[in-house]
Amino acid sequence: MQSYTIGQAARLLGVSPDTARRWADAGRLTTRRDDAGRRVVDGRDLAAFSVELAKSATPEEDTPYTSARNAFPGIVTAIKLGDVAAQVEIQAGPHRLVSLLTREAVEELGLEVGVEATARVKSTNVHIDRT
Repeated sequence: MQSYTIGQAARLLGVSPDTARRWADAGRLTTRRDDAGRRVVDGRDLAAFSVELAKSATPEEDTPYTSARNAFPGIVTAIKLGDVAAQVEIQAGPHRLVSLLTREAVEELGLEVGVEATARVKSTNVHIDRT
């Protein structure tokens, strides 16, 4: 399973590393120590936390509703696989994006809950890049 440093987790959550550390110290964000002694967050834990954080967030007046070049870096929070098609959900800060892909594309990209990915939106299509 993929894990993230506090800095990486903070970037995906749209907060400062200090905020992520405070959340970890308070027991709000689950962390563990890796072999090098760094605090890391397991991908599945980060995915679940990002969904809860987005649900509890109140929109700010100056929050932009678009992103530069329509790219939304985030974390995969859910995947529904069918025989041919798949639905992938990404939480990118306060934004929840859903993309319909082929099952083959999901498998080739190695997408799973907790993996970092970028959703690229064009018109009504959402493309997924594994980052």
